[in-house]
Amino acid sequence: MHRRTPPQRRHGRGVRRPPAPAPGPHAGGPPRPGTRVSATRRLPNQRARRVVALGGGHGLAASLSALRLLPTDLTGVVTVADNGGSSGRLRTELGVLPPGDLRMALAALCGDDQWGRTWADVLQHRFQTEGELHGHAVGNLLIAAVWERLGDHVAGLDLVGRLLGAQGRVLPMTSVPIEITAEVVLHDQPGELTTIRGQVEVASTDGDVVSVSLEPSDPPACPEAVEAIMAADDVVIGPGSWFTSVIPNLLVPELRDALVRTSAKRVLVLNLANQPGETDGFTAETHLEVLAAHAPELDIDVVLADDRVVDETGSLDAMVKGLGGRLVRTPVATSPQSDQHDSLRLAAAFRRIFDELDDRGRGATGRW
Repeated sequence: MHRRTPPQRRHGRGVRRPPAPAPGPHAGGPPRPGTRVSATRRLPNQRARRVVALGGGHGLAASLSALRLLPTDLTGVVTVADNGGSSGRLRTELGVLPPGDLRMALAALCGDDQWGRTWADVLQHRFQTEGELHGHAVGNLLIAAVWERLGDHVAGLDLVGRLLGAQGRVLPMTSVPIEITAEVVLHDQPGELTTIRGQVEVASTDGDVVSVSLEPSDPPACPEAVEAIMAADDVVIGPGSWFTSVIPNLLVPELRDALVRTSAKRVLVLNLANQPGETDGFTAETHLEVLAAHAPELDIDVVLADDRVVDETGSLDAMVKGLGGRLVRTPVATSPQSDQHDSLRLAAAFRRIFDELDDRGRGATGRW
């Protein structure tokens, strides 16, 4: 770690299926990709809304779990910087992208029938052994094996998605593994800026993260991810670990350029709670300040926040308006005390936002 004085901080082909689960009300095979619960207004023969969600880990999984309940053509673009646990071991041993966050996104897109729930559970299952398999997730091993067989990250993820009957597509944000580097003011060294390298290390730091960057600094974006963003009607950013899951997508030059140039509306979802070691002491306003500092040219059209993370001073509303956007406040947690998003509440919030965006696109007037 290097120390220096910190600056002043401001504000194909078919896949052979395994035997089906025991007969049940929804047994017999995966649902057709694209099956949706109708929850937004659509005209007859109108195409599904094209939505891209960016992030990683549990935050992206929450967005995808909600968005798949709507009639959307859905794509998840996933941060690939994990260097710990099963993903880190496979990344080091095989030289592949860390599969963990990709696995979680695929599991989130599994359907609610018996086939989908069974496969979601299998993907997330971790071995508990005394040997080398301990801690490995089945989905990580499956994805890594398909990558070895096909020699292509995107083709492999598409193949696994077809096996699962995933209700959407999962793509890596970049085609190469990356490292996250952070500038941190450690609590026991308040006068110095320390460079910390690695997603796990940054997420668990005992200090205040000032900024993050990527190694390499200009990784090639996944071409299919860029295409999806440019063709999207809406892009959803967050929730998730702000510095290690959300911001990294904005640091890939081609992705950031696509996010700036796309005609899609950009919806930012704020977290329900701060992450210890990464965003301790952050307010909702701080999250926006950090986002703007890392991608100053990026406009946000809507900021979605649970009521409990918004104070009554109106400062967040004013900040969002200053950025040209609108603040939507609505309960989206599983309970008042929970830091987990409820998929049905989040889906309802997205439905409301998309409908209002459509109304404005048709020339509706009124307060925004």
